[in-house]
Amino acid sequence: QVQLVESGGGLVQPGGSLRLSCAVSRSIFNINAMGWYRQAPGKQRESVAFITSGGSTNYADFVKGRFTISRDNAKNTVYLQINSLKPEDTAVYYCNAKTLESAIMYDYWGQGTQVTVSS
Repeated sequence: QVQLVESGGGLVQPGGSLRLSCAVSRSIFNINAMGWYRQAPGKQRESVAFITSGGSTNYADFVKGRFTISRDNAKNTVYLQINSLKPEDTAVYYCNAKTLESAIMYDYWGQGTQVTVSS
């Protein structure tokens, strides 16, 4: 079992920045991949970025250059730095963990943190 708790969301003006945090209940050292997803009202949840246990990162095309995912294994925390925010970035942002256990891949989700970009 893995519990994920997101924080850091809020109301920010266009062009602003936020850093989202995802605190994980166990060591993330051997979690296969940690990622961030988002879901805007009336839209499907979409992948934003993920980072593997080896440190490789991948980003959705719409956030490249603006978002940075990172992990701190010592703190069991994954971060999403969001810069140059746009109104269309408004969504609930969810943390995700993928773990391979006994040849089965499990998905764990946090409760989400709201990001609202508005002037």
